[in-house]
Amino acid sequence: MKVLVSGASGAIGRFLIPQLVEAGHEVVGMTRRQDRADALSKLGARGVVVDGLDREAVRRVVLDAKPEAVIDELTSLPRDYDLRDPHLYDANDEIRAKGTPALHDAAREAGARRFVMQSVAFLYAPEGDWVKTEDARLWLDAPMPFRRSIGVLNDNEQRITGDPDVEGVALRYGFFYGPGTYYASDGSIAARVRKRQFPIVGKGTGMTSYVHLHDAATATVAALERGRGIYNIVDDEPAPAREWLPAYAEAIGARRPLRIPAWLARMVAGGMIARLATDIRGASNARAKAELGWRPAYPSVRDGLAHIFQRAA
Repeated sequence: MKVLVSGASGAIGRFLIPQLVEAGHEVVGMTRRQDRADALSKLGARGVVVDGLDREAVRRVVLDAKPEAVIDELTSLPRDYDLRDPHLYDANDEIRAKGTPALHDAAREAGARRFVMQSVAFLYAPEGDWVKTEDARLWLDAPMPFRRSIGVLNDNEQRITGDPDVEGVALRYGFFYGPGTYYASDGSIAARVRKRQFPIVGKGTGMTSYVHLHDAATATVAALERGRGIYNIVDDEPAPAREWLPAYAEAIGARRPLRIPAWLARMVAGGMIARLATDIRGASNARAKAELGWRPAYPSVRDGLAHIFQRAA
């Protein structure tokens, strides 16, 4: 089918575009820079330069493309992942709050039959079960600025999946790892871990669900033709910080992470870092496996890290 992808030159786009082309789809990729549009062309897509915040420009591109399906991967993340920064997600929240509705409205007007949007699997309330299904309560009462981020995603999910005319799918991706992510060898989290500035907090109980970019892309391709509603796109084995962080440090050749007491972490960033490090919940991929027919090639973050850094060596 003819597919329009927004945020096509982002981290997931580098894996998604080739997979879409290989599957026989005709792909139009939106990006903000001409050099990235040229790079998309080399991957087999038609690159189009457009600002995702320019509602009318987005409308013109979508109406011109006349896609049968739209995949929304719009993000605007800073290079440095620093949870102490109260403005960390400002630009990302803006592009999701304004860009996604504009894209969805244009898709409806263009007659698209399917709309797939990016969401996240780390938005569940830190209560009860440590591994959450899609029906679990969202952390809509989280401290700011995360409350705003989760609120924006919730609004978008309700808009997309509640549309009676366009089939809507929301993919709640786990934390991305792979090339071009914070966890890549040249990413900002890798830099902090090497400097021992990314400690295990308290007992390291915070549960994290990851997904390699390759697996995130395969799930997205599957969601073009199957399923409807909300899916956690994560690996099989959510891992507590006390397990994944030492494994990650070893994989990138860093010393073991330091440990700090939870009370000390609560003194930073309004206590949000401590909450995430000790209380964050993982997510289950059972629904995605059953309804999308999807299986991650890397069942755990350990498997993915071993593959990435063994190849790099």
